[in-house]
Amino acid sequence: MALTTQDRSTGSHPEDSADIIPVLDLAALNEPVPDAAAQAALAAELRDALTEVGFFFIVNHGVAASTIEHMFDEARRIHAMPQEVKDSIPMGKVVGGYLGMGGGTSYASDIAGPVRKPNQNEAFFCHRHGYHTQNQFPPLDGFAESCEQYIDQLIALGSRMLPILALSLDLPPDYFVPHFNEPSVSLRMSHYPPMDYDDNEWGLAPHTDSSVFTFLPANDVPGLEIRPAGYDWISPPQMAGSYLVNSGDMLKRWTNNVYLSTAHRARNLSAGDRYAVPFFYGARDDAVVDPVPTTVSAERPARHEPITYGDYQRWFLNRNYENVTGEKVGKFES
Repeated sequence: MALTTQDRSTGSHPEDSADIIPVLDLAALNEPVPDAAAQAALAAELRDALTEVGFFFIVNHGVAASTIEHMFDEARRIHAMPQEVKDSIPMGKVVGGYLGMGGGTSYASDIAGPVRKPNQNEAFFCHRHGYHTQNQFPPLDGFAESCEQYIDQLIALGSRMLPILALSLDLPPDYFVPHFNEPSVSLRMSHYPPMDYDDNEWGLAPHTDSSVFTFLPANDVPGLEIRPAGYDWISPPQMAGSYLVNSGDMLKRWTNNVYLSTAHRARNLSAGDRYAVPFFYGARDDAVVDPVPTTVSAERPARHEPITYGDYQRWFLNRNYENVTGEKVGKFES
């Protein structure tokens, strides 16, 4: 579904945000040999989604509903632990672990505005590959295994989408595969307690993601808002069993700003706790991100200098979490 100029002209809050965010059915990608025509159709839908909105839903994605619900249960379980236990497994500059309330501030994205307050959520991060050397897991039976198994499934999902991404850019279907043979990924288990927010205070302030794709499973407790180009902030509709996917900064760079990295933010305005389990999918640490040839021309020169995926991630973490680790996480500094 492509948006027309008329759709986008007013910048007002639409009556039905379901008309804005497209839905991609990935059923064809679950076949042993995906049909070429189905892949081409999905590629066209993906291109429309990423040039117009920067967000899209996926259904029939191959991840069982019970698996997703189990990860929400695991998020509830870790955040219900005593504070002193969570504090004993802190996130470090190269180590996954626990990030306490107010532990991060959205400095990496200029859209947050001049007032920067700490984000009012707590989170557990589980990383794989790149400069992350290990994860510090809580003393919960089966928790580490649940995280690792879920990461395996989400990596497989991201891998199935790579040929569609390439085709959407008029590239050979295997174009991105060598850059993702050891993808840099992070699973974040977030907890947003019920609270009254001050001015310019958020559970997660307006920002864009640093990844290629972010996969966010459907949530029974609303709180996410996105801002597609030409619109005010909107709340995505509830779509049971789906993932809401957005493209991040690195895909924007890789496509010479043809594909979007759309702003989003989160607050918990319900009377109960809100949990979220976003999964951030990116390239191998040493993959060089340079605008792909089909997005560069004499009329549209390259907008970004080449950079490795890992160096951009280190810059992003330096900006948002340096106050947590107390030191830079890599050579690429702001």
